Amino acid sequence: MVTYADLGIRPVINAWGTLTVIGGSTMPSEVLAAMTEAGRHYVSIPELLEAAGEYVAKRLGVEAAFICCGAAAGMTLAAAACMAGTNPAHRAQLPNTQGLRNEIIMFRAMRLRFDQAFRVAGAKIVEIGWPDTVEHWELEAAFSPQTAAVAYIVESAHPGLLPLETVIQIAHAHDVPVIVDAAAEIPPLENLWHYTRLGADLTIYSGGKDIRGPQSTGLIIGCQDLIKACAFNSAPNHSIGRGMKVGKEEIMGFVTALDLWLAQDFEEEMQRWEAQVATIIERLSGIAGVTVRRVLPSDPGIQPVWIPRAYVNWTAEVTRRSPQEVKQLLLAGEPRVAVGVGATGLVVNPQMLERGQEKIVADCIRKVLLYVS
Repeated sequence: MVTYADLGIRPVINAWGTLTVIGGSTMPSEVLAAMTEAGRHYVSIPELLEAAGEYVAKRLGVEAAFICCGAAAGMTLAAAACMAGTNPAHRAQLPNTQGLRNEIIMFRAMRLRFDQAFRVAGAKIVEIGWPDTVEHWELEAAFSPQTAAVAYIVESAHPGLLPLETVIQIAHAHDVPVIVDAAAEIPPLENLWHYTRLGADLTIYSGGKDIRGPQSTGLIIGCQDLIKACAFNSAPNHSIGRGMKVGKEEIMGFVTALDLWLAQDFEEEMQRWEAQVATIIERLSGIAGVTVRRVLPSDPGIQPVWIPRAYVNWTAEVTRRSPQEVKQLLLAGEPRVAVGVGATGLVVNPQMLERGQEKIVADCIRKVLLYVS
């Protein structure tokens, strides 16, 4: 067996979150076992995708579900489903969308790097609103015969924008589906079906974040006809999603991870995170010039907002290094520690910390702040 050490790679203690750049999450042993077992056999991938989707939909109490190879792939497949449907000629022409409804309406405040995934399928983004507001009439005026969908990015939602319920009401009045990107919006548990029950036609989640399935998995849930169109435009079919394949191992790993996630004690999990944050605060308190506090963030761009964090700030007397520089020193240290960066300091997220690692993280931060000028 080849290990990270054989490749010269040092593992990282993850006090940052479920970010793809550091591997998302670790998988429980049951998930790894399910993937190993799945890898021992050949199966019909279309049959497996359909059966797994039906199983997940039943577990979540939603109309239909499709397992894809990540949330970004889910965005591309959702766009393809809304533009090409289950028409084989339309599927074959993507990303050329000439003659198809190809416009996806988005709030300017919700534009983000990930919306390139919509454009991969050939969609044209129609921006409306201002960086901090959107008016009812602006959404109404944006619909045209070319409108394929409205996209709503939960990560970027804030009070100045139209709420999802209003967006769904207006879009459905124009017979246009709504795609919701909720990639990292769990926990809480109910968010896994909340947006669909509000009326969203397709909602997309990552499978490799808090669910702790394979990093290369994602989930799309929603109405039967559009989920069918997502599958139609995905691998193993020759389509825009052909390269976005999810293997039999990942499919079974995700289903197992979801079962485990649904069965866990979320109150106990929250108590553990609170205790880890409290430990970090305790171990960093008393350092002259260093302020550390517990924060439950609600700013746009924070995912998910329900998890407590420890915010660490310092004065120039402690170190003149910027938060980004301190972050890099932590990542270069021994052990390596990954943390987030805020406007004025470090953001420590306990979501992916193993029990006891909060002490290591706090001690590494203390060491860097006290001995680096």
